[in-house]
Amino acid sequence: MPAVGIATGGGGKEYAGKLTSYVLVTCIIAAMGGLIFGYDIGISGGVTSMDSFLRKFFPSVYRKKELDKSTNQYCQYDSQTLTMFTSSLYLAALMASIAAATVTRKFGRKWSMLFGGLLFCAGAIINAAAKAVWMLILGRIFLGFGIGFSNQSVPLYLSEMAPSKFRGALNIGFQLSITIGILAANLLNYFFAKIKGGWGWRLSLGGAIVPALIITVGSLILPDTPNSMIERGQNEKAKAQLRRIRGVEDVSEEYNDLVVASDESKKIEDPWRNLLQRKYRPQLCMAILIPFFQQLTGINVIMFYAPVLFNTIGFGDDASLISAVITGTVNVAATCVSMYGVDKWGRRKLFLEGGTQMLICQIVVAACIGAKFGLNGNADNLPKWYAIVVVIFICTYVAGFAWSWGPLGWLVPSEIFPLEIRSAAQSVNVSVNMIFTFIVAQVFLTMLCHLKFGLFLFFAFFVFVMSVFVYFFLPETKGIPIEEMSRVWKQHWYWKRFVTDEDYPNDGYEMSKPTTVKTV
Repeated sequence: MPAVGIATGGGGKEYAGKLTSYVLVTCIIAAMGGLIFGYDIGISGGVTSMDSFLRKFFPSVYRKKELDKSTNQYCQYDSQTLTMFTSSLYLAALMASIAAATVTRKFGRKWSMLFGGLLFCAGAIINAAAKAVWMLILGRIFLGFGIGFSNQSVPLYLSEMAPSKFRGALNIGFQLSITIGILAANLLNYFFAKIKGGWGWRLSLGGAIVPALIITVGSLILPDTPNSMIERGQNEKAKAQLRRIRGVEDVSEEYNDLVVASDESKKIEDPWRNLLQRKYRPQLCMAILIPFFQQLTGINVIMFYAPVLFNTIGFGDDASLISAVITGTVNVAATCVSMYGVDKWGRRKLFLEGGTQMLICQIVVAACIGAKFGLNGNADNLPKWYAIVVVIFICTYVAGFAWSWGPLGWLVPSEIFPLEIRSAAQSVNVSVNMIFTFIVAQVFLTMLCHLKFGLFLFFAFFVFVMSVFVYFFLPETKGIPIEEMSRVWKQHWYWKRFVTDEDYPNDGYEMSKPTTVKTV
């Protein structure tokens, strides 16, 4: 770890520099990597509600949905083949994220983005041309490889490029791109579903090539981060790059800290094994638990299957896609709120407020659906006002997620890892995210069939647990330079038992008083 300085006081050291237009533009381009993830989340749920798509690839589901009107509404989409179409991507992303750790560490963040874009392009082409289910799943696997690479590299890139006091807002650009991708997919699904001849689903799936080309071309013009350049021995280039992105000539203090961090990281022969050291216990726990909890908020249930879900609770096919567009719009707007407030209000306040909001909404939605469909899943057409109430509470739930666990689930893990374990730890973060995204996607429709409206209570329980976890175990990371983050663990009531002065002898100063810094 770097010998970052001794402070007599407060929020910690602030390096020289400002938010330059150069950094802003590069971070916007890099954040576009989230488009491919978001587009896929939105598109996969949309096409599975298109009758022409179901007739061609999943006829048993179509028969259950359209021809057998006596089918329990909770179970009409219950098909393991259908869920494998969606969830196969996340197994592929899991495997790719492990390989991406090596690429990101040895070749830089931008090359990992490039590989992600190219692989996603290949998957989009295969899916658009699909003639059988095996082609769909093969295309999904390529899409998953692309997402694994991009999700591993983009959050790290953003956290390393951004000045510490703007890091939260710039990093949340990744989540904003995810939400824009979801919204764009929902809008396209709505219009493509109306194409006569029933081939609109090909345009929906093939449209993924557009966000893939954006991140592919973007990665070619992006500069690499100073952290990554130093890690690969390009010190002079890194110093010049640091001057450019900070907009000042004197960057020696931040540069020296990055060099020390890099020197320490080079002593680590096996960063994967190093992750298991006691002093990294806090970071490892967060790398596992934050993505675990993020997936168990139930958000992917809403976003993957929003059209399916709204169709199930009584909307028509078009109305279900319109409702998905509404939730997508709320998602984008609420993420903008998070971008504005994350560096003003802090991470913990957003986590806790969003968790409370989601908990209340899930309980209300469970009650509404349970009252109408009961345990047998059969109901007459929903009154319009009743359906509107359900949509309002689902949108309120989406807003709570979009300014808390959505963006912060990517931001916090990417900013807490020291350089020597950063790539490996981010791979753990992405891998856990993809494992539980896969599990949730694979079992959701079966759980809906068996747990019925209780599924929302299942996720509400985990929202309660994760809010308690944040309250007691997650320290505030707002405004702390990324190479000084060990301080927050040393001063935390629980984690300080794992992180000692012997582990970080030059990094043990108080953060609660005004800062006076001298370099060590």
